[in-house]
Amino acid sequence: MNQHLFDRVDAYLCGLLSPDDEALAGALRRAQAAGLPAIQVAPNQGKLLMLLARAVRARRILEVGTLGGYSAIWLARGLEPGGRLVTLEIDPAHARAARESLTAAGLRNAVEVIEGPASVSLERLAKEQAPPFDLTFIDADKKSTPAYAQWAIRLSRPGSIIVIDNVVRGGETANPDTADEGAAGVRTALDALSRDPRVECTAIQTVGSKGHDGLAIAVVRAV
Repeated sequence: MNQHLFDRVDAYLCGLLSPDDEALAGALRRAQAAGLPAIQVAPNQGKLLMLLARAVRARRILEVGTLGGYSAIWLARGLEPGGRLVTLEIDPAHARAARESLTAAGLRNAVEVIEGPASVSLERLAKEQAPPFDLTFIDADKKSTPAYAQWAIRLSRPGSIIVIDNVVRGGETANPDTADEGAAGVRTALDALSRDPRVECTAIQTVGSKGHDGLAIAVVRAV
């Protein structure tokens, strides 16, 4: 593993194709000032989310795990005009930083930040029978990934995309005897998705400024 090389290549790719602007850089500064962990997506990953949203012409996006709002800015920028992003965050300090950054980015009216446990918020969304989401991005506590993935399918429509972050975790997800609860949660989620007739799913491993990790991407066939 050559992290220096990964960082250098990511710096080149991000600087060329997905450079931070003031809104994105400001979100990172606010997150750091608030003491949030620096675990947000990389710029090129954020732009990938934006492009996926544009590819499906998303009018409704769901995000599980807001953190400081960096990925939410990218996702919201991929919305169709008049579209809406619903993002779920359990930590009030994280939610507060995210709202500040979304407001500074001019996106506050397009984004609803819901505070509280995601499991509770997801159940409420289902009970409210809200319109289905066109794209879901799951980037929260990894041991709960199996439940989040099932809720995402239920809250989607045929043709919707579900993206799950951090599915490799330095290779630990491939270890059937892992003691890492997060990796075990991801393994359970991927196993369930592989056998679920409602989705078609794949996963890719990545290297870059975030180290050795990966993404799972599923397309919903039926709900």
